[in-house]
Amino acid sequence: MAGQTHSHTDQTVTRRVYSRDPDAFGVPTGREEEWRFTPLDRLGGLTRPIQPDGKIVVDVQAPAEVSVRTVGTDDPAIGGVHTPSNQVSALALAGIHEAMVVSVPAEVAASGPTFLTMRGEGGSQYGHLLVEVGAGAAAVVVVDHVGTATLASNVEYRIGAGAALTVVSIQDWEPTAVHVESQTALVGRDARFKHVLVTLGGALVRISPTVRFAGPGGDADLLGLYFTDTGQHQEHRVFIDHNAPRCRSRVTYKGALQGEDAHAVWIGDVLIRPEGVDTDTYELNRNLLLTEGARADSVPNLEITTGEVLGAGHASATGRFDDLQLFYLMSRGIPETEARQMVVRAFFAEVIDKIGVPELVERLTTAVDDELAKVGR
Repeated sequence: MAGQTHSHTDQTVTRRVYSRDPDAFGVPTGREEEWRFTPLDRLGGLTRPIQPDGKIVVDVQAPAEVSVRTVGTDDPAIGGVHTPSNQVSALALAGIHEAMVVSVPAEVAASGPTFLTMRGEGGSQYGHLLVEVGAGAAAVVVVDHVGTATLASNVEYRIGAGAALTVVSIQDWEPTAVHVESQTALVGRDARFKHVLVTLGGALVRISPTVRFAGPGGDADLLGLYFTDTGQHQEHRVFIDHNAPRCRSRVTYKGALQGEDAHAVWIGDVLIRPEGVDTDTYELNRNLLLTEGARADSVPNLEITTGEVLGAGHASATGRFDDLQLFYLMSRGIPETEARQMVVRAFFAEVIDKIGVPELVERLTTAVDDELAKVGR
């Protein structure tokens, strides 16, 4: 099944509450627009304060130019980019005792990617990550989530003027994991930000990326790839806030779903404020249903409050596996399993080819093939 909603008029993005105080939001009931797609009974208690009893072990591989350190919550940089817009995010910000900070000095181009592997060893936990890239610097950061945990976390990205940051956030959890995370980027004047979100594992994963601009000329490219299996709930809620002139954004998310009660949700909110003149923005979501029993909800929202835009649009579609393509390949002697792999690989190629991190291409292609091998089990 597929659910699609399109809207161009007054949206909830302009009425969002932002606060560090969890009491400003109240416990979600599921009737709120923010939570209407999320199965609250599967959140592992994250809608209320928790006593962290879990453990996340972080393995760091970083080039010498990149600093990775742990700071206390009294560090003035923590919370400087992200202000919670929902209760789980506010609880996570209030509940952390320390945060990890990745820093790249101004005018420095990192010689290689920084890899952060976050391995959950069970239990519940709060987390916080800040990535700072100085003016004129360039870096690639890969954050890989594995193991199992019930995790509520926040991530902040501060990209200085003229800087370039590529972030790849991978959710490759074990099947029991619950992960709810808000990510916020502040893109500086003439800076470039590429954000890639890959969701493969976990019982319930809900990631909310937000992009704002600290000056004119900013460029944001948001890519998403997700493969939703039997019983999984994967939810991605994108918000692009065009609050500065002459900025560009592109959003491209693609997902494949298979199995009973596989549920993917994509929300794409774009707000062009009065000061966002000469904005150029477009968002795209495509979902491929491989079997019966899977559901994809796709809700693109575009709100424009200035008449001076270069371009603004969105597209959303959900469809079933193309049996004609499959028949065409099989009629030329290609076995069915291989033919399915070819069709789905081609579907995801637009996202994988744009990631720009060679070390991940083979891994993601293999992961897609492994997911396809589960069909019919």
